[in-house]
Amino acid sequence: MLIRLAEPGDAMAVGRVHVRSWQVAYRGLLADEYLDQLRPEDRAQRYDFGTRDPLKPRTIVAVDGAAIQGFVSTMPSRDEDLADHGELCALYVVPEQWGHGMGAALIKAAREHLFEDGFQNALLWVLAGNDRATRFYEGDGWIADGHRRTDSVWGVTVSEVRYVRGLEAVNS
Repeated sequence: MLIRLAEPGDAMAVGRVHVRSWQVAYRGLLADEYLDQLRPEDRAQRYDFGTRDPLKPRTIVAVDGAAIQGFVSTMPSRDEDLADHGELCALYVVPEQWGHGMGAALIKAAREHLFEDGFQNALLWVLAGNDRATRFYEGDGWIADGHRRTDSVWGVTVSEVRYVRGLEAVNS
């Protein structure tokens, strides 16, 4: 498995991972009609993997063989009350790779990048009721801080729970 920064040509592959992950992970949490109409092309049009603007998301991909099988995106926090934190905006892996260490490798790379960018702490938001993701993040040391929100994500309104954790240098 290769972990690397996403490149502009990766947009469609990342879009496929994003859509497949949502369609499996969020089945039963979001409306089937919504999940069934998701298209990788729509997601791919919104990615900007060519920018190096520090205020925009940075995406790291996991490549297995010749195919992108997962990704993680980070950026400075968008939460006013945690403005000094880094933010893990997205972490998705194709369902066939769940439980095989790809998510762990991606989140480790994300934490390392955030720490290298000068952040001592990080936050993320998890879809309320997404027990699989909650177990994964808690296993990585993330703690729910009691904050909840309703947000619009990719055209759908969702309830989310915020998690935080400290960052440190990651040993390879």
